[in-house]
Amino acid sequence: MPPRTKPDEYLLAPSPETSGLTRTVMGRDQTGAQVAVNVVEERPLSIFLNSREIVTAMTIGDYPEYLALGFLRNQGMLADADTVLGVDYDEESEAVVVRTDQVTDFEGKLEKKTRTSGCAVGTVFGDMMEGLEDLTLPDSEVKLSDIYALSAQINQTPSIYLTAGAIHGTVLCEGAQPLVYMEDVGRHNAVDKVAGWMFSEGVSADGKLLYTTGRLTSEMVIKTALMGIPALVSRSGFTAWGVEIAQQVGLTLIGRMRGQRFTCLSGEERLVWDVDPASVPDEPKKNRRKGAE
Repeated sequence: MPPRTKPDEYLLAPSPETSGLTRTVMGRDQTGAQVAVNVVEERPLSIFLNSREIVTAMTIGDYPEYLALGFLRNQGMLADADTVLGVDYDEESEAVVVRTDQVTDFEGKLEKKTRTSGCAVGTVFGDMMEGLEDLTLPDSEVKLSDIYALSAQINQTPSIYLTAGAIHGTVLCEGAQPLVYMEDVGRHNAVDKVAGWMFSEGVSADGKLLYTTGRLTSEMVIKTALMGIPALVSRSGFTAWGVEIAQQVGLTLIGRMRGQRFTCLSGEERLVWDVDPASVPDEPKKNRRKGAE
């Protein structure tokens, strides 16, 4: 894992000032006054595995290589035994090609695909539950002091969300330290970017936690579990199937994380109550960043 120069620095963080991620659109407000509004850009990205096109995703366009690697890993199309020879992105054709040393076994997955509830139209190939049956997640502790510290830092980090809204974030964390913060129009894209970074950098899931701004859906729970990460935290709420799957695989699932408040619906045995929630500053309602719907 690349070193940090300061303990509180991210290894990767949002860059809202990067050209091409947002643009300014002129409009009128409720009084008729002219206003300038930052809006998020969307663009297609076609993902190829060797010579086969797998999917075209709508994305903001940053970190296309990580998105492609993470998507293929989370769909089970890249296995641990597969050797990646290269990941090539062509900006003009808006396509990224992941090349392996041998043909992978993904044809069956292409025959079965499920459109998920994920914004920007998430797609899951093959059996959604494949790989979860014998999964054992680490018994890592989740300290309340850590998740409170993470929530406070992440929600004050400059981001595209704070600049333009209409976007989701997923943050890979270790203890009280946020490591990699990815954003995209779809929460599934954001978590795939994190997975791609972990795969590319050879980073282990041991002791890690995912923090997301999006809903805790079945897709988010499945992706987190398949990445080997034992805890998933969100400011937003839950879906029933997401909770059921988390309970099935033993994943710690924490939602509605706002200031002092949170709700844990699965994996509470990992929680370490090392701080009194009443001692944690609550968020003023006017300053609360809403969980992305």
